[in-house]
Parts: sequence; structure tokens; C-alpha cells
Amino acid sequence: MNRPEGNGCAEHFIRTLKEQLLWVRTFSTVEELRRALLEWAQRDNEHWLLERHHFLSPSQARRELMQSKQAA
Repeated sequence: MNRPEGNGCAEHFIRTLKEQLLWVRTFSTVEELRRALLEWAQRDNEHWLLERHHFLSPSQARRELMQSKQAA
């Protein structure tokens, strides 16, 4: 069964990436772009609070999930 909200999540992620990085900066080299993408992804994973994760960042939600699996 298709889950349309999955596509919405991906579309939101791409839009956020464009709005916060790709449309606001110019990159001189592919390496500069690569580094900026890695930094953005790390910042996004550590600080972006998601309602569907009860206002935890993706990293926090992943850690909590792993802890609950280990405790089970």
C-alpha cells in the first residue's frame, strides 16, 4: 500500500534544503557544495525539531528508538 505522507516528507526535506542552503548561497566548487551539504545535514539532524517525533530532533528520536529496542 502506498503511503502518500512518505512522499510529502521527502518533498518537505528537499524544499527545506533549497530554502536554507541551495537558494541562499553560491558555491565555487563541488567540494565547497559537498562540505556545505554535510554541515547542513548534521545541523538539520541535531537541531530540527519534528512534531511527529514529539518535538525531538531526528538524531534524538533515533537515539530514543535504539534505546527502547535495546531495553526490550
